[in-house]
Amino acid sequence: MQSPEPTPGPHSSRAADSRRLGALVGPSVMAIVASEFPLVQPNLYTEQIPPVVYLSGVLLFVAGLAIVRAHNRWARDWTVLLTLTGWAALGLGLVRMFAAGAYRASSAQTAPIVPMAIEGVLFTIGAVITVASYRRRAHEPPRP
Repeated sequence: MQSPEPTPGPHSSRAADSRRLGALVGPSVMAIVASEFPLVQPNLYTEQIPPVVYLSGVLLFVAGLAIVRAHNRWARDWTVLLTLTGWAALGLGLVRMFAAGAYRASSAQTAPIVPMAIEGVLFTIGAVITVASYRRRAHEPPRP
């Protein structure tokens, strides 16, 4: 007689959910941050008109809200980075939506090193999320 397969517990289901979401969020954060890096696009935000800043705020808000709705977990591991990413996108989206002109003006007056440092940290967070999401666990079979 064959023994039944163990049913996954709530923690393994949560881990799988975090890994699925992280596999989307991590590479997305890395690609977005890399494309906005001041050495790649030096005048991306300084030359934008407020409606474009507003539109990017709407997109950030919707993405952040989706992440927070799907993953609002405050664990002491890498998955908290997903939650923080969602809340940060939600907040930044609101700022860009309600203060598009001020956001554009303040980015024009900020020293270039500041966005570079922030984007370096954000890229690193995206890389940590990506590696943790795609890393194969010892007890898992290889992915097809």
